[in-house]
Amino acid sequence: MVNQFYTPGEHRASRVNDLFAAIAPRYDLINDLQSLGLHRCWKRRLIRLARARAGERALDLCCGTGDVALALAAQGARVVGLDFSAPMLALARARGRSSENRAAIRPVPGGRLPTPVVFLRGDAMNIPFPDDSFDIVTIAYGLRNLANLEQGLGEMVRVAKPGGRLLVLDFGKPDNALWRSLYFGYLKRLVPMFGKIFCGNRETHAYILESLKHYPAQSGVAAKMRRLNCVNTRLWDMLGGAMSIHYGEKPV
Repeated sequence: MVNQFYTPGEHRASRVNDLFAAIAPRYDLINDLQSLGLHRCWKRRLIRLARARAGERALDLCCGTGDVALALAAQGARVVGLDFSAPMLALARARGRSSENRAAIRPVPGGRLPTPVVFLRGDAMNIPFPDDSFDIVTIAYGLRNLANLEQGLGEMVRVAKPGGRLLVLDFGKPDNALWRSLYFGYLKRLVPMFGKIFCGNRETHAYILESLKHYPAQSGVAAKMRRLNCVNTRLWDMLGGAMSIHYGEKPV
């Protein structure tokens, strides 16, 4: 069966935009439920690997409700969060305001207040910043949703400074056949129930498996990063390869 939110080619972005407009109000809740809260651990690992330092510039693509962008800002980086979904950005900005209020009451260690995150609406395949702009470029659960994955990675490399760190967190495809079968079975049979219960449409979360089928996952993303001349590339599999983090650096 074809998923209503997955359409290859020129209409991909429009369908994905419809998807996130539908799920935005329940996005964080469903993420917690379907991953048993583990997505928070995976994002914290992404932040640790980014090694953000005070004063560095960071760009979080497909920023969603802003959790990764705000975590980078808490490390002292000057952060831009970019997303093309207006409903998701509205939630990110509200979360950002709440974070600033909490920080004013309870500063981070050393008495330093995190720099407010700038949340912008924009396209990850046509990033509205010049070459060599950022020390860190991250994308969490967004690369799989782009109409052209290689173009998206190319844009990440373009806007990174020489030596800049590039990090991708997304669903993976386990090598172990049994675990892969169980994992795909969970995505096929149970995860769509969250869409049905909380969004009134099982296809909102059946989309995850459909998009994953067309996603090159670990080996494919690693190969594309190397073709873009990224150096010091590394891959971390988590939960038996159900999730993965890719790391690379723009050559100096």
